[in-house]
Amino acid sequence: MVIPDYEKNLVRKPHYEVSAGNVTGRQYPTMTIMSNDLVPGVNTYIEIGWVYEMPEPNPHIFEHSHRENCNEIVLHIGSDPSNPEDLGAEIEFVVGGQPLVFDTTSALYIPAGVKHGPVTWRRVTRPHIQMAMVLGAGTMAEADPGGHDKYKV
Repeated sequence: MVIPDYEKNLVRKPHYEVSAGNVTGRQYPTMTIMSNDLVPGVNTYIEIGWVYEMPEPNPHIFEHSHRENCNEIVLHIGSDPSNPEDLGAEIEFVVGGQPLVFDTTSALYIPAGVKHGPVTWRRVTRPHIQMAMVLGAGTMAEADPGGHDKYKV
């Protein structure tokens, strides 16, 4: 019996490839932690970035949509271990024309083809993580996270 080598599936060094230009107050470029480029055969694109103060410009993630076979899950994760549900920020995230406002650690499912954005930070009191997972997209070009190829700030 051959034992598979799962080391090839472990990403130890991310790619730094998603950047919409000159954005301050957050990690830019963000870290791509999973893609076909990092783990061949993976058909999911995951990028992550810290937001540590009010981003400028705000918004810098504009309205966009993904291909018809690419669903997205966006996580916003707070950094207070004593109160992990507190995001440390207030964000307005428009999905399908509906503004959603939240200040808690959250996960948002966006079906393929649904327009979403802009994403606007209303307040930042503590660093938090924003993570986007585009299911069915293996590369940055396929995922087009944040619609960055269309908008340069």
